[in-house]
Amino acid sequence: MSGADGQFAFATAERIGYTIPMRDFRQNTRCHASPRRVYRPQSSARAGFSLIELLVVCALLIVLTTMMWGFASPGNQRRQKVACQQNLQKIYVAMQIYATDSGGKFPVTAGARASEEALDLLVPRYSADTAIFICPGSKDSPLPAGESILKRKISYAYYLGQRLTASREVLMSDRQIDTQPKQAGQWVFSDTGKPPGNNHYKYGGNFLFSDGSAESSPARLSFSLVVTQGVVLLNPKP
Repeated sequence: MSGADGQFAFATAERIGYTIPMRDFRQNTRCHASPRRVYRPQSSARAGFSLIELLVVCALLIVLTTMMWGFASPGNQRRQKVACQQNLQKIYVAMQIYATDSGGKFPVTAGARASEEALDLLVPRYSADTAIFICPGSKDSPLPAGESILKRKISYAYYLGQRLTASREVLMSDRQIDTQPKQAGQWVFSDTGKPPGNNHYKYGGNFLFSDGSAESSPARLSFSLVVTQGVVLLNPKP
């Protein structure tokens, strides 16, 4: 075909000849290419935790942490009882020196009604470290170093009237539930964690003996606490 029609026919044929192979090439390419995965972003509800779930998890973590390492936890009080024994033994050193200077008598104050009144004789001459009179397991306030404890509050009970030469008798202890003599099997420290006698919550307490040894005890006594004549148990101030 000639003229305009011829050119149009040639151009059309040429274009058809070009497009058909390209279409075949694309089809063949689709057949051999691996299928693509379409990424569909998840909704925010599936992608993370809700606010309520996060709050519940945080609350559980706080409860577990408190149970394992909190002030009233068994593990913490075991550690505090060890530190408490060290305090009692430091007090014994001061009391031993006092007794050596006083004819074998541990501190005695006539008419004393609280352990602070008798043990005040140790400060500051025999011990300027007043921190040893506060049980680390208790919540009692710290004491000013080197100052009288007469008008302060300490953590420990004291058996007034014992002597340095006495047999192995109880000399001091953590605050007890009362000042009455007690038999084995009776409560000596708090069994509820509430005062009195709760220096170590509900996990017992410590005893210091007249030979300088210190022992831990559960809240219920495993031995008798019957004081001899002339010996009086003084609890610290409430």
